Amino acid sequence: MANSTVIKELLKDYDKKRSQALENADRRKKTIYLEIPRLQEIEDELNKYAIETAKSILISNSSEYLKNLQEKIKVLHEERTSILRKNNINLSDLEPIYECPLCKDTGYITENSQTVMCSCLKQKLLNIEYNKSNIGNLDKENFKKFNLNLYSDEVNESKYNADISPRENIKIVAKAAKSFIKNFNNPNEKNLLFSGGTGLGKTFLSNCIVAELLSQGKTVLYQTAPVMLDTLINELFDKDSNNTFSQNLLSVELLVIDDLGTETMNSMKFTELYKIINTRLLNQNGKITKTIISTNLDLQGLFNTYDERIVSRFIGNYNIFRFFGDDIRFKKGIQ
Repeated sequence: MANSTVIKELLKDYDKKRSQALENADRRKKTIYLEIPRLQEIEDELNKYAIETAKSILISNSSEYLKNLQEKIKVLHEERTSILRKNNINLSDLEPIYECPLCKDTGYITENSQTVMCSCLKQKLLNIEYNKSNIGNLDKENFKKFNLNLYSDEVNESKYNADISPRENIKIVAKAAKSFIKNFNNPNEKNLLFSGGTGLGKTFLSNCIVAELLSQGKTVLYQTAPVMLDTLINELFDKDSNNTFSQNLLSVELLVIDDLGTETMNSMKFTELYKIINTRLLNQNGKITKTIISTNLDLQGLFNTYDERIVSRFIGNYNIFRFFGDDIRFKKGIQ
């Protein structure tokens, strides 16, 4: 994915963030303990009993002695909770506030008794190596900025080829997007395919989903179809490549393929696209992998452009939504 120099630089940043979080927690704790000295005494006693418990286990002391220690620890915890509640203090106020609570800003976690890279570090590497500017507008493109009023409430079947308004349609699509997020870890939750013309909000809604899933610690790889396929083919022909791009395409938790249908296709690209689509449906090694695809092509256009095997995967394994209406990019509120 990225070279060791990049990882070292990122880990330096992690170390700084972790040190800062610990310093801030220590500062908050000292301030609180000066006002309520008994909390400091309780922490010291808890530490002492924790050490005694560990020693007792090692030297196989009687179960009665261990039970007595555990009871003392329980009483201290209850007293601390009572003091904190009376003073409107949360226990979290005494703990470090890490940017990533999973790895506590170390970049690594323990999984199945092995030390592995945390999703937050994986995502930083993906952003540096591949995502670049693709997900750089998440502060502007998220559900908090989602504005239904940008879509017309006019029902015009001849104009939109639908018996509902663009606004009612986008409500349905947004509801499906939130369901996709909520049920992301369910292997039965289908992928998403957004179809429709330019300027109707397909990329915006994709970014809304990305923002939510990133906040949940999911890893995301966002690529336009032309760049994705060209990069993949170049990697295949590069004898010095370690195939990290193709590996990431297959294993990242959420893959977003934007602008499908704008790439220049050939038989090799067809093969690789099918491999990506099909492999990600298999949820290999028990890992959930989902995909969002956006395209200007309608269903007939997909059949005209792609192998039937690919389109059949879309129909069978994707919830397909058509975006329609007027170009919202030029309406007030879109920057």
